[in-house]
Amino acid sequence: MVAAVATAWLLLWVAACAQSEQDFYDFKAVNIRGKLVSLEKYRGSVSLVVNVASECGFTDQNYRALQQLQRDLGPHHFNVLAFPCNQFGQQEPDTNREIENFARRTYSVSFPMFSKIAVTGTGAHPAFKFLTQMSGKEPTWNFWKYLVDPDGKVVGAWDPTVPVEEIKPRITEQVMKLILRKREDL
Repeated sequence: MVAAVATAWLLLWVAACAQSEQDFYDFKAVNIRGKLVSLEKYRGSVSLVVNVASECGFTDQNYRALQQLQRDLGPHHFNVLAFPCNQFGQQEPDTNREIENFARRTYSVSFPMFSKIAVTGTGAHPAFKFLTQMSGKEPTWNFWKYLVDPDGKVVGAWDPTVPVEEIKPRITEQVMKLILRKREDL
């Protein structure tokens, strides 16, 4: 009996340790066109994960700045990963197809977009639960930004009042670290 209890505790401990080793790139998400995608494909790159909305007061400045960031840093192992969300002010009411058409037509968005999800509460997507848990910051509105390093660790989180231009130096620093690391590996 004691051995069985000890074994059970050991298994729970191992599972807890394995779970604590989880990172952002271990999750899967459905892209904006309905295909299940492993976020593992972004491992080795710096990612800025953002909950977006089409009808928010922050929409124009953020979509423009996020697309510029993708243009500037995308060729250097960087991606904006956009997750539409309708939880705040019902400001993303459209279908995934309409959201994609709006973003691509209005802002020429070239970064990866995912299907509409919940980012807070019991129905929150597991990747956002992870971002919230690791950063200690839960989205309270549209356009929260989470900076994820190439190994899937959360290294920064900002609310929508912080402009992309203000956090660009932190993002660039992460991208430069990655470029230097890749050069050292050669």
